[in-house]
This record gives sequence, C-alpha cells and structure tokens, in this order.
Amino acid sequence: MTHGGQHDIDPQFTALPLRALADAAMQQAADLGAGHADFRAEQIRSQQIGLSDGNPETLFDASDTGLAVRVVVDGTWGFASAVDLTPEAAAQAAREAVEVARVAAAMNTERIELAPEPAHGDVTWVSAYDIDPFDVSAADKSAQLADWSMRLLARDGVDHVDAHLTQVRECKFYTDGATTATQQRVRLHPTLTAVAVEKDGRFETMRTLAPPAGRGYEYLNGTGWDFQAELEEIPALLAEKLAAPTVRPGRYDLVIDPSNLWLTIHESIGHATELDRALGYEAAFAGTSFATPDKLGTLQYGSPHMHVTGDRTAVHGLATVGYDDEGVGAQSWDLITGGVLSGYQLDRRMAALRGLGRSNGCAFADSPGHMPLQRMANVSLHPAEGGPSTSELIAGVEDGIFIAGDKSWSIDMQRYNFQFTGQRFYKITSGRLAGQLRDIAYQATTTDFWNSMEAVGGPQTYVLGGAFNCGKGQPGQVAPVSHGAPSVLMRGIRILNTVEEAA
Repeated sequence: MTHGGQHDIDPQFTALPLRALADAAMQQAADLGAGHADFRAEQIRSQQIGLSDGNPETLFDASDTGLAVRVVVDGTWGFASAVDLTPEAAAQAAREAVEVARVAAAMNTERIELAPEPAHGDVTWVSAYDIDPFDVSAADKSAQLADWSMRLLARDGVDHVDAHLTQVRECKFYTDGATTATQQRVRLHPTLTAVAVEKDGRFETMRTLAPPAGRGYEYLNGTGWDFQAELEEIPALLAEKLAAPTVRPGRYDLVIDPSNLWLTIHESIGHATELDRALGYEAAFAGTSFATPDKLGTLQYGSPHMHVTGDRTAVHGLATVGYDDEGVGAQSWDLITGGVLSGYQLDRRMAALRGLGRSNGCAFADSPGHMPLQRMANVSLHPAEGGPSTSELIAGVEDGIFIAGDKSWSIDMQRYNFQFTGQRFYKITSGRLAGQLRDIAYQATTTDFWNSMEAVGGPQTYVLGGAFNCGKGQPGQVAPVSHGAPSVLMRGIRILNTVEEAA
C-alpha cells in the first residue's frame, strides 16, 4: 500500500539488512519463550536552521539510526534497543528484552494483554509530499530564510527578525510476524518572528501563523500556505500591535481563529481523551484527565455543534501514518459526538485492558531507543457543512474579541482549568473589527468553554494546525501532532489582562 506523493523510501534506509535483523530478533525471542515479539528499525534525520536578522545562527543536522525489540513474556513487558545494525546485535537485543521482562515480572501487578489486530501482510506507506526537504541544500534553505528576513527588516518599524526552519524525515520498519510495514514521512515547520522595540524598551512581536505541516519543501514555495502574502502583512500588524490599547478585563464573546484554537483543542481535548491518562497511568508525570471512563457516553463535553475525531489518516497531518508502532492500520474515529464524550485514543494494551475491541492506532515511539507509548492522533474539531465564514461569525458579535495565533498557555493536571493567550487580538464592535488590543488571556474550564460554543465555521475556515513537540512519558518522548479546526464563536468567556495579573 502506498499513499501521498508516491516517493520511494530513502534508499539508505532500505539498503539496511532490515529483514535479516528482524528475523534474528524474532527467532531469538520465540526461542526464549516470548508470547509476543515485535521488531522496529528506524532512521530519523532532523535538521534545524536558524537566522537572526538574516545572519546564520543555528545549523543542526542529525541522524538517529537503530533497532528495537519489544516482547511480552508471561504477561510482562520487556524492551531493549541497539545502534549496531547486525543480526547478532538484533538477537542480543531480543535476549535483553526477554531478560528485562523476567526481572520485571516480580514487580508486575497487571498482566499485559494486547488487543487483536488483523494481519496486514507486507506493506509500504509514504506520506504526501512533493519535494523531500533534505534534497534541498542547507545553503539554499538558509538563503530563502535570509531573503524573507531582509524583506521584513527593510520595512519601517521592524527592528529584528528571527527565522527558523525545522525538518524531519522519519523512516520506520516494523514487523510482528503478521504485519511488516516499511514507512517514510516528512514534516517541516518554518517560522518568522518580527520584533519592534520602542525607545523606552517596550517591545512587541508578530509571528507568522503558518502551521507545521506533513509536507515537503514545496510548502515554502507556496503550496498549502501563502508566505508571500503573510510576510507583506506583518510590518503593519506589528506597528498596530505596538500602539494597541490594553484590554479591559471582563466577559466577552470570542471569535477564535483556527491558528489559535488548535492549541486549545490539543490541551483540553487531545490529552484529556488519551485513555491511559484518563485511567491514571500518566499521573506521576504528565497528569490525569477529568474525562474518566465512567463519563463515556454521558459527559456533555461541549455544545451540540461539537464533533471531534481522532484521525491517523488526515493528508498532511503530523500524526498521520499508514500503520502505528504496533502494526495497527490507520483509522479515523469519534471522540466527541454532538458535544458528548464518545470515544478515546487507544493503543493495543489500553484497548484490551478496557475491553474496547481493536486499537485505533495510537502507539508511537520517537526514536529507536524508546518503547512505544500511547500517543495522540490528529485530534480535530469538524467544521459545519455549509457553515459561516469567519467574517460572518464576527458579524454576529456586538462586543467581543477576535483571536488569532498561539502563544503561551497553562492547564491543570486534569486538563480542566486553563488559560490561553495568542498572537493577535482585535476588538469587535457591532459586528466589525475595530483595531487591535493587547495583554489578553482567556480563561475557563474545559466544559464551560466548549459548551459556550454557539457556532462553528464552515469548511472554508478550516485549517490544520499543530506542533512537533508534544511531550509525554518517563523517560520523556516528543511526538508530532496536528489539530484541524474551523473558526468558532464562543459566548461569554472570561478575559484577563495579563499585565494586571502579573502585577
């Protein structure tokens, strides 16, 4: 099976003795009595380029290659990894994984069972992109960022510009005997931030809203985002922000752009509907969830306009794969339907633990040296078919604020009480934008916030946002994830003045 740009997987990866490594590991695990074994080999290349005022500041280029063996022996996990890509090293990793399981058995209080998954055979999957960013030289990419930076610096009122480009190409080979999947996906995130500094030292920033994307270098050339138009707007937006009045605290109606809402979805829905979190397995580090299983099918998470899905199939999604790190085929499923909690994100262990049938494919490891964890899918709020435009949502507000772009955030351990800021804020008066405001944060509980949603924008307002660096686990892992959202209208949300709060 192939998908997307129809590229071949990196020949440096496919030239590795992947099947010989897998055979050695799987045979050794079987010989030692493992009830389940899976093998994974990975090659992850990442590159970061950073410029300050058009001058090179950062060039980081790294490749992480290795193998991993995971086993279940008498109901206990075992895991080991290696960087030496030989059959002998693979077999040794299998022996170590089995030994880890046998030592850990004395401390295991919960038998590990895995939900069944159909056999998919020998499959190949490649994400949707046109130009592999690693086929473009670092010099050419730096020159592109420098050109954009100098264009901004040439404009009045722009004192400094920071430009960054992060790129990842991830190749994986997985087998558990029933499914053998060879996959490759590409992602990148360009950002530019303009800074204006006043004589008294006060400063403001204005950052591009272009989200990270599961695309190739064509993204910077205008496929999927109009960078040229956004760069043209930034100096005027920055000058207006610098001169904008501070907000008066109180309750306002909000129209929230998807460039801001994606992060609220991530923190208040994405993490809250991870079943391992809801069951307390992340309590020691990443927290729990108010959306516990006893509320499934009854919790009024939000208004009836709210339809949220988990999705591992979204084209250009950062969490999109063909098969997860347990060989589970990519799917899309409901998390919130008509505003009611209707599902969770699952890996094979969580699905079996709660008797929920098949996993929905949420296992992921961020490197060959880490064991897969239950990780977030692309969690997205669906637009309303035939729904309003952003300007039509604004037209329905008498006294409110329009918010675009993400910035800082805070949320409690149960994903219930939160506060979010943004990049750009506009006063809404009598259905029209009436200039920028600043020093704004919105605050609510998760259920109050989503139940205040009176209207959802149409498909023309929908944008797939996201991040490269969702953190979870001990030892910590990071995972890329996207969140689609339309513009929305929220009624009566508490607004804080961040300067007054800090004082």
